[in-house]
Amino acid sequence: MFNDKTYSQKMDKTFEVFTKELASLRTGRANSNMLDLIRVDVYGQKMPINQLGTITTPEARTISIQVWDLNNVTLIDSAIKKSDLGLNPQIDGQLIRLPIPDLNEERRSEIKKMIKTMGEKCKVSIRNIRREANDQLKAMLKSKEISEDEEKKFEKIVQKFTDDHIKKIDDKVVSKEKEIMTI
Repeated sequence: MFNDKTYSQKMDKTFEVFTKELASLRTGRANSNMLDLIRVDVYGQKMPINQLGTITTPEARTISIQVWDLNNVTLIDSAIKKSDLGLNPQIDGQLIRLPIPDLNEERRSEIKKMIKTMGEKCKVSIRNIRREANDQLKAMLKSKEISEDEEKKFEKIVQKFTDDHIKKIDDKVVSKEKEIMTI
């Protein structure tokens, strides 16, 4: 039997990943999520910064990383510099401070474009999940597991999931763009 919940959950997961990626974008306010996508090459593997130290935001425009192992300080420093966040770490022993500079107009426009691109990628993923569901329905119809009426009913359900998720993505893109432009 066709399980439409599977595809709804896949779409939810895709939206969740998109939301996480958006949270990691720099908006002019200190936000520890900004560091989520940065991986540091330590102990023979790539690890997220939050597994190498304690991340806090003591002020609105500063992120602090209390690194647990002194040997990792320079590795984290270089990983942050290599990232496209445009941050300049200040090292004080095992503490790394990241001052968050104001966003200029040019940088805001760049971030807006990045948000739109991320939104489009997410929509493509949602549509791919819809196609996958419709392909499964066609196969089930062909092998006579479901009737044409059932196929049409499930196609409508999957299309509704798709439309709902694409609307959520559009809303998220618009709200994130507003956030970028008003800071």
